[in-house]
Amino acid sequence: MISSNGESESHHAAPKAPLRVLMAWRPQSTSDEAAEVAAWVGRTEEIRVRAATVIPRAWEIQPGAQEFQEYRNWVMAETQACMNAALSALGKAGLPQGMLAEEDPAVVDIAPTETKVLIKAAEDFEADFLLLGSHPAAPRSRFRMGSTADALLHCAPLPVLLAPRSPKLAKNGVTRVSCSYVDTVQSHEALRRASDLAARWNVPLRLVAFSPSGATMYPTNVPFDDNSDMMVEWREQALALLDRGRDRALNRHPNLKVQLDVGSGYGWSGAINALKWKKGDLLVMGSSELGQFNRVFIGPSTNQILRHSPVPVLVSPV
Repeated sequence: MISSNGESESHHAAPKAPLRVLMAWRPQSTSDEAAEVAAWVGRTEEIRVRAATVIPRAWEIQPGAQEFQEYRNWVMAETQACMNAALSALGKAGLPQGMLAEEDPAVVDIAPTETKVLIKAAEDFEADFLLLGSHPAAPRSRFRMGSTADALLHCAPLPVLLAPRSPKLAKNGVTRVSCSYVDTVQSHEALRRASDLAARWNVPLRLVAFSPSGATMYPTNVPFDDNSDMMVEWREQALALLDRGRDRALNRHPNLKVQLDVGSGYGWSGAINALKWKKGDLLVMGSSELGQFNRVFIGPSTNQILRHSPVPVLVSPV
């Protein structure tokens, strides 16, 4: 077994503590993708999962009001229904009963907004990841942000794991960790997390870069010669960045199997889809350069990759 500093550990080292995942669960969820991704990670290694639901509260009802008892009864019934639905979804997804949190496998809170409550719930659970499902309007196998995901991706102090709608997931769990790498401080942190996970799960690490077949990653009014020497140079620069990333990963985990890949295509969609993605792929990304105070913060590039990634994405704070 390899330690975080790249040195071999003793055979008598303490066993790894299970990864802890807080799954955000919405009432009347139209898809079970978050539960499916939780079970997928659970097929990779033993984990502990707690489901958390926040019921938005639009107004306050004073205890002495005539409607208070009726409202209280509704809260109790809705709380139980949310807990049952979340645990049922995890069971249907194949998560073993023993991987549920031993205390409070499902929690429900009433609050005006979800963001602060979910972050607090993740901290209380000492979660390694905060798992979110996609907006129901997303295309199949793609992720779209709702208001809660958007808020969490701008302020969460822990990694956020994003589940695409109707994901296609390998039956034997995560079989490869891919890392979007551009040799910045943000991608260095993503690389550390990705290489640690790949070493922990004994799977290959793939470092990826996205190279446009145009002058920018966005559509332009004036065509650009895709076969120019500049495009060849950009691809070579991307491979040079990935080479440096491989050195960093191997310095941390010498026995890691590291692959390099550059996706070239028109725009973000073309560049991302140019790569071959497996059902066992997990994509790890760093937060944007604007991130501060050890929080996740996504910028335009991160958002575009999230929109087009066909696999679950883990966004890591700096």
